Amino acid sequence: MSVAAETDLHRVFRAHPERRYIMFGGKGGLGKTTFSAATGYWLAKQGHRVLVFSVDPQASLSDIFQRDIFGKGPVKIMDNLWAQEIDADGHIRAYQQQIRQKILDMYGLDKVPEEIDNYIEAASAEPAMEESAIFDAVVDIVVTGEYDYYIYDLVPLGHALYYLSMAKVYDEWINKITHLREQMREYEQVASVMKRQKLTEEDQILAELQDIKQRINMSSSILTDKEKTGFFFVVIPEEMILLDTKKAAELFAKFDVPILGYVVNRVLPDELATQNVPDYLKNRIAMQNRYLEQIRSTLGKDVLAYVPELERDVTGLPAIERLATIMYGASS
Repeated sequence: MSVAAETDLHRVFRAHPERRYIMFGGKGGLGKTTFSAATGYWLAKQGHRVLVFSVDPQASLSDIFQRDIFGKGPVKIMDNLWAQEIDADGHIRAYQQQIRQKILDMYGLDKVPEEIDNYIEAASAEPAMEESAIFDAVVDIVVTGEYDYYIYDLVPLGHALYYLSMAKVYDEWINKITHLREQMREYEQVASVMKRQKLTEEDQILAELQDIKQRINMSSSILTDKEKTGFFFVVIPEEMILLDTKKAAELFAKFDVPILGYVVNRVLPDELATQNVPDYLKNRIAMQNRYLEQIRSTLGKDVLAYVPELERDVTGLPAIERLATIMYGASS
C-alpha cells in the first residue's frame, strides 16, 4: 500500500499543536488501544515527549508494546515514549486505607468501627468506584505536566459517557458522606478528649470534600477542554457500530467534548472480491462497501483515515511503526 507523505490525521495534528490531550474512544474491540500506541509512537518520532496510558481495564498496552507495564507507573518504551496502565483495584485499596486512617486520626480510635468499615467496603464495590479511582489517577498523571502529549486509551463509549456525568455522581456521593458524618456524631465525645487541632473536625471534613470536588472538576475539564483536548471516534464499517457511534457522538456533543474526527478501522481491500476467495468474504466486502458509502455520505470530511484490515495483530514496535505510517504517513 502506498502512503501519502501527509495524511488527514497528520494535518489535524499540524493544524492543532495546542491539542495535547488526545483521546481515542469507541466501542470495545475496535482498535482504540492500537491507535493510541501508534499515535504515541508517531508523535515521539517527531521529537515530542509522549505518555500513552490506558484507562480501560480490558485494554492491554502491555501486549501491544510487549512490555510488562501494568500498575508500574510510566514505563519507557523508547526515546520520547512512555506507556502506563492504571491499576484501578490498587487505587481502590489505597482509597480504603486512606479513609480508614483518616477516621482513626480524626477520632482518636484504635480501630475503625465495624459498621463504618462495612460501609467503606460496600462503597468500594459500587460501580462508580472503579471509574472514580481511574479518573483520580488520570488527574495525578496529567497535573505533573511532564509530557508534551498525553494519549488516552479510553474505555468503551458507555463508560466514557458515564465519566462525563461523574460530577453529578460525586455530588450525590459527597452528600452521602456528609450524611454519614452526621450519623457519626456519637463519636464526638471520643474526639473531644483529644487535643484540638488547628482545624475543627467540620473544617477537616469540608476540606476533604472540597479537595474531592476540585479533582472531579479537573478531570471533567480535561475531557471537555476545547483548546487542549482532541477526541477521535474509532469505528468499523458495520451497522450496529455506526448506530452506536452516532448516538454517542450526539451525547458527547451535549457534554461539549471537542470531537476532531473519525478513524475507520478494519477496511477490507476491494481487490479481494476479484480474487478466488470464499463467497462469504465477497459478501462481507459488498456489505462493507454499503456501510463505507454511508460513512462517506454522513461523516464526509470528518473521516480522517481509513485503516485496512491487517493480516496480523499489532504487537511490537515494528508493527506499531507500520500502523503509524498508515495513519500518519512516513515520519519526517
